[in-house]
Amino acid sequence: MRLGIRAKQIAGVTLIVGVFVVGLSGLYISQLAQSVLLENEKLARLLVKQIFDRAREVVPGAGPDDAYMALRNDPGIRSILDSTIYGENITGAAILDADGIVIASQDESLVGGKLPEQREELKTLVASSAVKQLRTIYSEEAQTFEVREDLTLAPSNTVFGSIHIGVSTLFVRDVIDKLLIRAVTTGAVALLVGVIAAAVLSQLLLKPIHVIRSGLTRLGKGEFGVTLDLPPGDEFSELGSFFNTVSQQLSADRSLLAGQKANLQSAVEHLEDAVALFDPSGQLLFSNPAMQPTLPADAIGRALQALLPNGHPYRGLVEETLATRASRGPVHLTSLQPQDATAESGDEGLLAMTHAVAATDGQLVGVLLVARNLAHLSRMQSTLAYSRKLVALGRLTAGIAHEVKNPLNAMMIHLELLRTKIRGGALAPARQPEPVVAGATLALSAPARLPASAAAVDGVLEHVEVIESEIRRLDEVVQGFLKFTRPEDLRLQPVRVSALFSEIMPVIDAEARKTGVRVVTEGADSAPNVNGDAAMLRQALLNLAINACQAMPNGGELRLQVGPESRGRVSVRVEDTGVGIPPENLEKIFDLYFTTKHHGTGIGLSMVYRIVQLHDGEVEVQSTPGRGTSFRLLLPRAMEQ
Repeated sequence: MRLGIRAKQIAGVTLIVGVFVVGLSGLYISQLAQSVLLENEKLARLLVKQIFDRAREVVPGAGPDDAYMALRNDPGIRSILDSTIYGENITGAAILDADGIVIASQDESLVGGKLPEQREELKTLVASSAVKQLRTIYSEEAQTFEVREDLTLAPSNTVFGSIHIGVSTLFVRDVIDKLLIRAVTTGAVALLVGVIAAAVLSQLLLKPIHVIRSGLTRLGKGEFGVTLDLPPGDEFSELGSFFNTVSQQLSADRSLLAGQKANLQSAVEHLEDAVALFDPSGQLLFSNPAMQPTLPADAIGRALQALLPNGHPYRGLVEETLATRASRGPVHLTSLQPQDATAESGDEGLLAMTHAVAATDGQLVGVLLVARNLAHLSRMQSTLAYSRKLVALGRLTAGIAHEVKNPLNAMMIHLELLRTKIRGGALAPARQPEPVVAGATLALSAPARLPASAAAVDGVLEHVEVIESEIRRLDEVVQGFLKFTRPEDLRLQPVRVSALFSEIMPVIDAEARKTGVRVVTEGADSAPNVNGDAAMLRQALLNLAINACQAMPNGGELRLQVGPESRGRVSVRVEDTGVGIPPENLEKIFDLYFTTKHHGTGIGLSMVYRIVQLHDGEVEVQSTPGRGTSFRLLLPRAMEQ
């Protein structure tokens, strides 16, 4: 079991305190044993002195035989010997003659005989080391040591016997054990206090380490922007500053890698080519949607042999690459013969290839299988050729539109001049013809211009107005066509949808107040940014919102909703409760110049569709006559830094 930093510190402090307590306890026990042995020796020698003094009084100057008899029968000696049974550690007392025969003892059964065993003197144990003393005291078999003193006859000091006082180690052990209880209690209390003190100190001293460990744990789990708030003034604050710097750098790198991973995953998932990745053992690690129809539903993690039948061309290529560690292909396959496939490969077949992915040390990491549908490639080539034709046709029509626009401008200028001349001629005064005399004949110079009537002038001007109106309408059509076909210079950048709503809201509110429409926005503040051109997106949203307000002449509700979608998209929904769009017109609303309004140009929704297509987005529309219409724009999400 692994211990944490706090547990290790508590265990270390506890060990130190324990060693200290054990050391002091050992020293205390050794001193205690020495003290108890000395005390017992003193007590034994006190008894010896009492017996010796009494013996001097009993046998002064007597012979040995008389001395033995006097000692045996003396009541004082008997009283002293009997009193030894009340000593805590004294096992017995006896007086022996010169031959070792017991003369007197507190145990009458020993008189006349010898002591049961030869006993070592207590002073040798007292003089030994503490280890030997403790080993002797706590040995399995209790031992009895003696304190001896010779008896002499005055005045010659002739030794005629000896005094023996027995001290048992068992009794000494009991005394030490009783005294040790207090020492053990004191040691246990000291150890407990040490543990508590270690816990408190660890909490105080290791708090910065706990904070750093918590930060590392959060950072290891992938959390972004992890920072440590450590008190300044010590080494841990410098470590915290360094940690914050590293955390910011890791967060930036992870954000970048996450964006690149999302872009790569999105790109692989949207590939028309079928892609699969196998590990060195042949297990499937990844497959994109184009490859999945060829594999079982639960293919991820399964072995190659369980995914594809024997003889399948994909299986053969992967197995050969795993065996040779070399890339294979491209190989033209006319038929897959898939086991669970549901997709058609096309008449042109497939191009399949495998690539051996190796690490920097040369070890095989995996095998990448790529299969390309030749039918789709053929369709793409046809589409490209058709697109080139459309581009050429667009350039041609744009040139024609420019050529048409120039005569229209000239026609408008000359039409305005014609209107001016007509009005000027109608308001000029009438002139009478002047007579001319030529010989005898009277004649008029020229036919006089008669004034035009007001009704005739108004009729002519009315025709001029009609011509001007039609020319202006034709000019608007040409302008709209040029605007629709002219390539746009996209400036893609992260755009906040809430900012777009704020910019178009004054125009929408003014239009909504005309018919009593209530405008509601949802999710704009919390929605992710989109990757787009702000000006073009603003124009598209404004067109949809104005159309929605105009579709509610009797009032209603305009709802603008924003929210994240799957596959890295953002959904912008424009809903109204207006008159709706008839089903037969739904397929034509994005066609250029198609309109159901009396004064509409048929360009607004076409521009919306074109702007969304330029942003690699999608437009969805749902409408129910009499209940309203909903436009849903799916725009790419911006990669956040």
